[in-house]
Amino acid sequence: MRAALALLLALLLAGCAAFERSMPEALRPAAAPRERAVQTPSANELLAYMARLRGMNERALAAEAARQREMARAQPGDLAQVKVAIALSLSSLAEEGDVISLVDPIVRRDGADDDVRAMASFLHIQALERRRLKESAAATGSKLRDERRAAENQKQRADALQEKAAQLQQKLDALTELEKSLSDRQAQGR
Repeated sequence: MRAALALLLALLLAGCAAFERSMPEALRPAAAPRERAVQTPSANELLAYMARLRGMNERALAAEAARQREMARAQPGDLAQVKVAIALSLSSLAEEGDVISLVDPIVRRDGADDDVRAMASFLHIQALERRRLKESAAATGSKLRDERRAAENQKQRADALQEKAAQLQQKLDALTELEKSLSDRQAQGR
């Protein structure tokens, strides 16, 4: 049974290949583009730089970002700007606007190195997403504070109403006692 199934499968595959060869060139499916197997020097440099940053703490990342800024001022270029942006993006203290301002010109320029531009694009998207999340968290926090304030106000009003209800109940009880004592006096007076 297995042999028959394998033979049938082989015949089907051979038939597909024969059918594809008999098709005109224009109708044949295009070959899939091959991936680049060779990395460019800028890609290797970015990977090595990221590996070096991976083990750094917050203080070391801030120092590295400052060092990279100085290097970028001394030797300006896309790769230097992206290195600064990488160091900043890994720091939780950095502002997203700084990262965006560093990589936005690289993302928008068509002539930039493909690998550097790809990393800049990634950092740009990441910074925009972080900014959106921070704004969303701030808005949610503000909404939560407003809801807590409203709940506290509602609780205070409920407590005030409960206290007023207790006072009215006391007055009603006092009036009921007064009426009862007056009724008892009138009954005794007859």
